Amino acid sequence: MTSDIDETFFDRADAMIELANGQLGETTPGKVSASFMYGATRFNAFTAATNFGTAAEMKASRDTLIAYFVKQYQSMLEENIDDFIEQFDSVMYR
Repeated sequence: MTSDIDETFFDRADAMIELANGQLGETTPGKVSASFMYGATRFNAFTAATNFGTAAEMKASRDTLIAYFVKQYQSMLEENIDDFIEQFDSVMYR
């Protein structure tokens, strides 16, 4: 993951995870995850759009934007899956 994260990065992430966890009583983890991912992609598309003056400019960068976000997601997912593997017995309550 990027080494230049700010000091409140994990606080913001934890707040979003807390919101998602709060929805687990209403539906399945898979459905919460799907909504969480959709929300993240929607917000990422919005934040990307704020960097352009026109739709044509954004369209010209479409593939680069997608590659960037996919790479970031994959890196973060790999890091978190590896973390869960290492700590599986202490974090999974069955």
